[in-house]
Formats: sequence, structure tokens, C-alpha cells
Amino acid sequence: MSQVQPPKVAPLAVIVTGLPATGKTTVARHIAYVHRLPLLTKDEIKETLFDQLGWGDREWSRRLGRAAVALLLQFLRAHAAAGLPCVIESNFPPESAADLLALQREHLFRPFQVVCRTDGTELLRRFRARTGQRHPGHGDEQLLEELGPRLLAARYEPLDIGGVLWELDTTDWQSLDLSPLDAEITATLTAHAAA
Repeated sequence: MSQVQPPKVAPLAVIVTGLPATGKTTVARHIAYVHRLPLLTKDEIKETLFDQLGWGDREWSRRLGRAAVALLLQFLRAHAAAGLPCVIESNFPPESAADLLALQREHLFRPFQVVCRTDGTELLRRFRARTGQRHPGHGDEQLLEELGPRLLAARYEPLDIGGVLWELDTTDWQSLDLSPLDAEITATLTAHAAA
């Protein structure tokens, strides 16, 4: 049996990140739809785990959050190994950079990081507005107390993973123009296909 050769060109991995309530999932779904790319989000995994395993206190939610990020990375690993582009979305903590870099050494991919940013006052308003609207396992009431000051400060450092970094101001959805981002992703994917 012959050994399977790795892909000759590293596939694109669109990594959408930022603070909670910045619109990451909406942006990631837009990218996946426009560019016909497979997408997996942290909250989709986490809510599936809640439904299968139940939900409880904040520590349980954190544990399932860590499991969800591990599964996101496995999704990326599978696509990178096959030479296929994909989109993943999460409010990745800074320590995720080391995991992504280790994965990249294992299965080369080209990171395209989209960081969603929102004014702190608007961010806090959005989070309050969605409290009670999401899966109860998230415990948004407790999260609001925990994250309130961080949301108001609106500070989020991009992951130090190299590749393309695209910062997107999502404060005003009405005036948000995603066409420059779409054009950049299209150009990157086209270059990949040509190679």
C-alpha cells in the first residue's frame, strides 16, 4: 500500500474570533455561505454537548467550552489534513494560539484571522439583550456579571498565529460592508486553487 502524500498547497483556515456578542457567528455564517465553506462554531458544539450531557453550574459550562474548542481544532485538523479550506468560530483565549501553531506544524494550513470588534457600550447592550435568549446551559445571567467589565472595555488581542489578520468593526450592523473581506477571501481561495 502506498503512503498518502500530504496536500501540496496549504488550505485556507478562516478563523473568526473576538469577544462575546461582537457578531462572530453572524460573520462566520456569512463567510461560509458566500464562499461555500464548511463551518463549525464553538456554541453549536457546546449546545450539542449541553443537550447530550446536561448543563449545570458555571464550572461545568467552562469544561464544555474547553471541550468545544478541542473539537473545533479537531475539525480544523481534519480539513487541513485533507487539504480543504474551512471556517471555525470562537472567542478563542490567547492560549489557543499555541494549540493552533502546533496543529499547523502537524498539518500545514494558512490562517486567515477575522477579529470582530464592537464598541464597549454597544457590546454590553447586545449581551444584555441576548441574555435569556440563548441555550440555558450558557448561564448568560452569571456570564453577564463575570464578563461585564471586560465587554465594556472591549479589549481583545488577536491570536499570534501569523497569516492574514482582518479586523472588522461590527458596532453598526447597518453600515457594515463585508464586500472587502469577501474579496480578500475570494482572492486567497483563488490563489490556492491556481496553485
